[in-house]
Amino acid sequence: MFRALVLEDVGGSVTPSIRELDETTLPAGDVTVAVEYTTVNYKDGLVVNGAGGLVKRYPHVPGIDFAGTVLESRHAAYRAGDKVVLTGWRVGEVQWGGCAQKASVNGDWLVPLPAGLSARQAMAVGTAGLTAMLAVIALEAHGLAAASGELLVTGAAGGVGSVATAILAQRGYQVVASTGRAEAHDYLRQLGASTIVDRSPFSEPAKRPLEAERWAGCVDSVGGNTLARVLAQTKYGCSVAAVGLAGGSKLEHTVIPFLLRGVNLLGIDSVMCPRERRIEAWRRILTDLPLDRLDALSTEVRLEDVPRVAGDILKGQVRGRVVVNVNA
Repeated sequence: MFRALVLEDVGGSVTPSIRELDETTLPAGDVTVAVEYTTVNYKDGLVVNGAGGLVKRYPHVPGIDFAGTVLESRHAAYRAGDKVVLTGWRVGEVQWGGCAQKASVNGDWLVPLPAGLSARQAMAVGTAGLTAMLAVIALEAHGLAAASGELLVTGAAGGVGSVATAILAQRGYQVVASTGRAEAHDYLRQLGASTIVDRSPFSEPAKRPLEAERWAGCVDSVGGNTLARVLAQTKYGCSVAAVGLAGGSKLEHTVIPFLLRGVNLLGIDSVMCPRERRIEAWRRILTDLPLDRLDALSTEVRLEDVPRVAGDILKGQVRGRVVVNVNA
């Protein structure tokens, strides 16, 4: 038997509860993992609250990422005792996820836990941190360098934004953090932000297709009007990495920044990202993310707290990363 957060559809309303389950209820998979930690991401907030239509079948166990130890394996790459991490592959959406003490998954979706990183640290990074690292890799592949100028991070106090800020500051970039939370300013400075700007001007619709050039690059987790304004302000030949849509999925803009300034809009996906790219991103996390800042980045909660946190994250009231100790 093992404990899990189970979602039920009761008359069209999603209801969460902590339940004791038998191993026979686990979905088919060639690797069974004893989960140690999972996290609460924005997508988890949607799933737990029954929003977005992400879950098609109930009962369901949420949790789009987890870290733990292999219990049983029929996969050639893993054996009992191996430490592993899972992010993405629609686990926690179409397949039961990490908000449980055990998980059964396709071994191809796992990657080895990098040496020198604990399961808790891996989830303090989690899907959000992996996405942030993929964004940094993509920006640098398109010419971004520390000498390029100011680099904007939108939604900087959120999960992706926090890790992106810490990574970019560690790599010597001049990070400008955009947030609407005055109480997060000291936190963002601790992560390495050199300048903090209010998010309000970015949320206004763009009045012109091109504005004054300022940004040498951007990691944008907001989308919507914010992304449109950032594109209009991005320097010639520079890039914006789009990683989220907390401010909306619709992009109302013209192609002018792409045609007249050669701006690049880079889409970042961590869900179906190839295994080799994931392993490279985790390797870079070890070298580029100061692990001593993970405590400042993350707070720890229990499985029972996930529904509350899932509601808070949709309201923009969660700072940094939330790590869930499923055994607490």
